[in-house]
Amino acid sequence: MDVRRVVQEPREIDASGLPMEHAQAVILDELRALTEREEPFAAVLRMPAPPEGRTPSASGDVPSAADRVRTLKSIRPGLAEFCRGLAFVAPGDIPAERAAAIHSGEQLWGCPTTATQDVTAAHAWAEARIRA
Repeated sequence: MDVRRVVQEPREIDASGLPMEHAQAVILDELRALTEREEPFAAVLRMPAPPEGRTPSASGDVPSAADRVRTLKSIRPGLAEFCRGLAFVAPGDIPAERAAAIHSGEQLWGCPTTATQDVTAAHAWAEARIRA
């Protein structure tokens, strides 16, 4: 019998309507869950628009920036092994530091990344990555 893993469709994680700190935590939690399945995957990450003006610090129910960094470091090995690609869908007016993080690819995330403003293009890229 020919046993093959079923190729999954790219997972879409829509954090576009959330405050940035909460969006980052949701995305990291979803990516952790995907790596824990121990199956190849690709994901389309719909990012929120940058906040206007200064934003208040994160509330107690949102992990701190240090916690989010620790989480990323803890899931990076799983991303390197199972993630075929992360396609970020972000507005064109994102801050430079967020753009740099998105484009840092394997250095930060442990897997290939791309960024676009087009959801359809993001899905096409992610589908091609998972089928490669």
